[in-house]
Amino acid sequence: MSPGGTDRPLLTPVDRDASVRGARLRGLGLGRRPDASFESFDAFADRVAAVTSAPYSMVNFIDENRQFFAGLHTPAGTGSGHDLGVAAAGSGGRLRQLARDHGYCPHVLARRKALVLEDVCDYPRFAGNPVVDGIGIRSYLGAPLIDGTGVALGTVCAVDTVPRAWGREGLHAIKVLAGELVGHIDGRAPHLW
Repeated sequence: MSPGGTDRPLLTPVDRDASVRGARLRGLGLGRRPDASFESFDAFADRVAAVTSAPYSMVNFIDENRQFFAGLHTPAGTGSGHDLGVAAAGSGGRLRQLARDHGYCPHVLARRKALVLEDVCDYPRFAGNPVVDGIGIRSYLGAPLIDGTGVALGTVCAVDTVPRAWGREGLHAIKVLAGELVGHIDGRAPHLW
């Protein structure tokens, strides 16, 4: 039985590090609101999409309450969550937020390691996630952004609306990209991104 007292499996793992992560993100000035760092994180998301050949990619910071796409690549290139069906508004008409219990990035944070789902419908635990029907996500490739202090700040991920074989190359690529981005975050001055 799940903690909520139902027989339904717990879809989103318990996040024991949420308050530490939230404090760290606030200290770094990340994940709170849209700002000039969009361009840098969007460029990184564009790069993730190019490397993985994915139509959608994100740099996602997760605090105690929500997920925030600091970097977003969509096929339309608008930098808007409208393309992805994301439901909470950011500023300037950009939709950059997602509920804390939606998607697969919270699982990556709880596991503290990469997650590859070639077809989310092959996994009962993941097939029932709201992003499958609500947004149309069918495959996912993501890795945690674990900073130099050991805090998992968020994820870098690529998604598709069709099943796809990411393979070992995809897994390796997403891990390398996550490590590169963490290096930039760890080495940056708080006002640069």
